[in-house]
Amino acid sequence: MGTGRGWMPVLAGVVVGTALQVLQPSAWPAGGYAALGASGLLLAALPWAGGRRVQAPLAWALAAAALAFAAAGGRTLERAAGRLDPALEGRDLVVTGVVGALPQRLDTGARFRFELESARLAGRAVALPPGLLLAWYGAVDAMEDQAEARSVRAGERWQFAVRLKAPHGGVNPHGFDVELWLWEQDLGATGYVRAGASDPPPLRLGMTTRHPVEAARQRVRDAIFARVPDARLAGIVAALVVGDQSAIERGDWDVFRATGVAHLMSISGLHITMFAWAAAALLQRLWRRWPRACLACPAQHAGLAGGVLLATGYALFSGWGLPSQRTVLMLACVGALRLSGRRWPWPATWLLAFAAVAVADPWALWQAGFWLSFVAVGVLFASGPRAAAAQREAAAGPHAVRPAPAGGRSRLRRTGQALARSLAGGAREQLTVTLALAPLTLLLFGQVSLVGLLANALAIPWVTLVLTPLAMAGVLVAPAWDLAAGAASLLAGVLGALAALPGAVLWRPVAPVWAAALGVAGGLLLVLPLAPRLRLLGLPLLVPVLAWSVPRPAQGQFELLFADVGQGNAVLVRTATHALLYDAGPRWGPDSDAGQRVLVPLLRARGESLDMLVLSHRDTDHTGGAAAVLATQPGAVLVAGLEAGHLLWRLRPGRACLAGTRWTWDAVGFELLHPRAEDFQPGAKPNSLSCVLRIRAGVAQGTPRVDAPAANVASAPAGTALLVGDLEQAQELRLVGEGAPLAADLLMVPHHGSKTSSSGAFLDAVSPHWALVQAGWRNRFGHPAPSVLARYRERGIRVVDSAHCGAATWASAQPDALRCEREADPRPWRHRPP
Repeated sequence: MGTGRGWMPVLAGVVVGTALQVLQPSAWPAGGYAALGASGLLLAALPWAGGRRVQAPLAWALAAAALAFAAAGGRTLERAAGRLDPALEGRDLVVTGVVGALPQRLDTGARFRFELESARLAGRAVALPPGLLLAWYGAVDAMEDQAEARSVRAGERWQFAVRLKAPHGGVNPHGFDVELWLWEQDLGATGYVRAGASDPPPLRLGMTTRHPVEAARQRVRDAIFARVPDARLAGIVAALVVGDQSAIERGDWDVFRATGVAHLMSISGLHITMFAWAAAALLQRLWRRWPRACLACPAQHAGLAGGVLLATGYALFSGWGLPSQRTVLMLACVGALRLSGRRWPWPATWLLAFAAVAVADPWALWQAGFWLSFVAVGVLFASGPRAAAAQREAAAGPHAVRPAPAGGRSRLRRTGQALARSLAGGAREQLTVTLALAPLTLLLFGQVSLVGLLANALAIPWVTLVLTPLAMAGVLVAPAWDLAAGAASLLAGVLGALAALPGAVLWRPVAPVWAAALGVAGGLLLVLPLAPRLRLLGLPLLVPVLAWSVPRPAQGQFELLFADVGQGNAVLVRTATHALLYDAGPRWGPDSDAGQRVLVPLLRARGESLDMLVLSHRDTDHTGGAAAVLATQPGAVLVAGLEAGHLLWRLRPGRACLAGTRWTWDAVGFELLHPRAEDFQPGAKPNSLSCVLRIRAGVAQGTPRVDAPAANVASAPAGTALLVGDLEQAQELRLVGEGAPLAADLLMVPHHGSKTSSSGAFLDAVSPHWALVQAGWRNRFGHPAPSVLARYRERGIRVVDSAHCGAATWASAQPDALRCEREADPRPWRHRPP
């Protein structure tokens, strides 16, 4: 096994076994993992016991897979056991512990990791998960409260009154998996600090000696923001120095993603690898100046070991995030091979790093960054002349004799030639990686930056050689941060201009795995050093991923997707050729809303171009994401129950939501039932203006005009839905009294299940088979109310809420079926609300 090839079956078995475990919908019993681990040990012993080595590779591969599967399963059970007891959710607890990481700054406070030491409920000790994610919100109108909340420092011991809940996040198609992130961080509960007049005040108990690196990171971040007056530029510098990605503003992140340089704007694997390379080169040069040290340890070994150690320290100071940990582990594996004198072929080296990361962090296999990093490294290993040159240099040995330059002019010419070769090689490598990763990027993100090659060609040397060194130098010499801010401003201007170019980003619907796999294979064929005829075979393999489109409803049918946005409404309506969004979800803060985080990624992943955005009324849990949606959907007509002068009318002039308005798309009828023009009176309650939209399948093509009032339609064919916003009982009863056509198969539960809605007469008039509640898990309003749910149960109406279901999909062609994303894609880390 000295060449590394003999280890490849074992390493492949580790990767396959770990992957099979993380794909399981739920964890096995502990006994099952124990039995599988024992079977793996027996398989590993079989080749030796039989005295025959022919079947050894297969036996070792199966043994490694069994042991890796069992090990990952055991860790899954351990994480699951560390979750919050449901009986303690929403209870008033007093917790004592230490702030365990750099706090994240919020607009009105801070969010931080809290390492628990003790917890009490009504004076009685209770058991809680050791890791909590707490938010401390100061009063919006009290700056001293916000300042106190932001004064939390890493390493401090505090006592808080808190309320906790199980790790719970939105589950949407192609959405960010918050619950997986919390699972990977080993955070067993989330919650907030209670600091009201009737609560025990937060109590700082003093500074501890724990987490000194995190405390130093916080001091440096605070110093950067104090030194650089522009908070936007300070955020970029802070991200590069201490790895605080939350310091970068949302608008800048949008530009970085559009230009394909987001991986450069924080402490990434590239930064740590470059730091390790530079540190190793410097240490090697210094080591050679100390002859006695060279006799004890070769300079190359000392430089390599020192580079990896210094890179580890750099990663620790940058927050020791999971990407940094993976990079350090990969560098350590490669360094260990070099120090041991082994020269493994690149596939074995690549597979060793892959297996090491899979064992250390099994859930990394669900992370987009993991696959992008390792596929990129594998492509660079397998393609390009640099790998071959590196292998030839390694074969020649560290003491190979090289001819000395003939003179000063020759030396200058050689230096210029070397620089030109380096630039050409870097450009070739960047082009190779860009082409190879384009299909994978489309699979993971539904987008590819068409200006990414140029943007990276400019940004990589600027960030690596100018911006990052200046930012790091500011730790020792504060004025360097001013220069770093200037460098960041120049880079941001160039990238902003590139992002603004027409067609800067190619958006495509996210293709299924089979199409993306073909696309990745095609990209690899195009860049590998193969014969031109073989390379051309990669082009047809790209067609499925580039031409993929999400299947649409048939003519005369429609589909509803109730997005999981927490406490708010957002429903995507699709017909054969049209799309409508009813409400845009809540706003969570000045820089965070459901439009930016959920709806825009969802629309892009499905390739949707909205024809209309209907906003039921002005409450922010319905309009919070509207600005983000409108910014990315220039063709969407705005129809809203908003009073004149509302800010959204300035963003997109449109039409008021008025009863009697009808239109037809693809033989699907749409009709607005409420409100009437006279309802828009000064002082009217927003809920009373909620747009009521009724959608019917299989109607004759009629008037397509959105502004054409028409008579009510009396009956409801199969496949009818009623979307009602925050309609309250007074408006419900008025619609019933007027004989409005309310009958529907599916009803959006009015006002998230509030006691002020869902009157009995209204439910009798609608008589739905399904009722869907869009409400946040353990929301502060108590929606849906038990008394309201009882009225639905009395009538035999099936109620589904987004907290238990996640995103829900219902199609008029199958009115008796409803798909819940949380149930259709179960995972061990997914919260299962009782």
